[in-house]
Amino acid sequence: MRIAMVASECVPFASTGGLGEVVGALSAELARQGHEVTVYAPFYSAVRDAVGHDQKAAIASITIPFEHSNRFARVVDGGRREGVQFYFIDCPEMFGREGLYGGPGGEYGDNWERFGLFCRAVLEAAKQLGAPEIFHLHDWQAAMTAVYLRTVYLGDAALREAAAVLTIHNAGYQGAFAAETVERLLLPWAAYTPDGVEHYGRFNFLKGGIVFSDQITTVSRRYAEELQTEEFGASLDGVLRWRRGDLRGILNGVDYSEWDPAKDGRLAAHYTSERLEGKRACRADLLHAFGLEDVEDGKAVIGMVSRLAHQKGIDLLAGAADGLDARDVAVVILGTGEAYYEGQMRAWAARRPGRVAVQVRYDDVLAHKVTAGADMVLMPSRYEPCGLNQMCAMRYGTVPVVRATGGLDDTVDEWTAETGTGTGFKFADATSGALVAAVDRASGVFADREQWTRVMRNGMAKDFNWADAAREYGQVYEEAARHRGSRG
Repeated sequence: MRIAMVASECVPFASTGGLGEVVGALSAELARQGHEVTVYAPFYSAVRDAVGHDQKAAIASITIPFEHSNRFARVVDGGRREGVQFYFIDCPEMFGREGLYGGPGGEYGDNWERFGLFCRAVLEAAKQLGAPEIFHLHDWQAAMTAVYLRTVYLGDAALREAAAVLTIHNAGYQGAFAAETVERLLLPWAAYTPDGVEHYGRFNFLKGGIVFSDQITTVSRRYAEELQTEEFGASLDGVLRWRRGDLRGILNGVDYSEWDPAKDGRLAAHYTSERLEGKRACRADLLHAFGLEDVEDGKAVIGMVSRLAHQKGIDLLAGAADGLDARDVAVVILGTGEAYYEGQMRAWAARRPGRVAVQVRYDDVLAHKVTAGADMVLMPSRYEPCGLNQMCAMRYGTVPVVRATGGLDDTVDEWTAETGTGTGFKFADATSGALVAAVDRASGVFADREQWTRVMRNGMAKDFNWADAAREYGQVYEEAARHRGSRG
């Protein structure tokens, strides 16, 4: 099929995390499976630096009308990589900024205009460069593509056959703006209703995508279920229950060319499930990198690579600090996030020198060292649509201790000594006590080297590949095309 990926970020050009990684990896795998894939993304300053400043224009100028004036964009030809064609929407006053979504002062106040322009420019570009059968839209920044497609462009013969699939990577980010955005984007007021883009008196990009797309996916089976509940639906649970027949959870994959302890060039030593000796050297290297030189061999090392934010359960970890201090464990934490939680983690490390170490930054090499060198990876998320760290950790023989939510629940199987099955340890309640109890269970097994090695090898045998996920997306695309065809 002809598929146009529409996303606000994509590796290797510009990415802030999981969204960009998914778009890049999924697009390449779909191309390997025979689909014709095009990616549309904004031409940020970071993209300009990555592809060069003298890239040729596939389209010299597109006019995007707004309420009181027009803006103009060109479409930059980003070339082909791994069988995927890349195009970038270039509007310097909108995308030629240092941050993708905001700066030191917070989110850009004109993000409604930036991503409204982006979505409409994609549709205009597709009319000239080749209309796809499927527009695959990622998160709120791309969701307006479906709204435009079913309103302003409803009678456009060039796009009449195109279907829209929306993937929700994290419903906590929705793109909610003032009601007058409907006029600013030149949409009909008929779209601004409770059955359209209106949501509690606000113009909501993500809700619009949910309403107007033919099919909806999210990034794990469990998260698809959770989104339909008041607790996890981020106030969109009602509309998602309404669309539940068109909602499907598809687990993200792992790029094992990047995450493989047998080949990873960032590690102090390589190892495999059959030959685990190198993991000991990786543990020593990790402890050295964090300045924890005196951690005994029998003491478990717990690692975290995480955004330091409420969603990630950092408040639960802070509440568990005294309990973990009383256990025979060491803790290393790598990440950045909310200033309050950064301060809490720094303060914990200051209270427990030699046992707790924190580096408030993101470093790709160090992230791989944590994944390989820790004995356990801790992910106490309050909600986690999919999660990547737990899947990568298992391939590295690092045992996950996670809250049973979203993709964490889907991917981690509780260890059962009687059967020798399971890949990690889970806790259900979002409490510090439940976190400590899960660490206690894991530590008890860690003390038995034979059992622990079995848990490690069980995890290393798991295969979260992109090929399976891409085939599931192919089924969704076919269903979306049928749905679109049935509506005429």
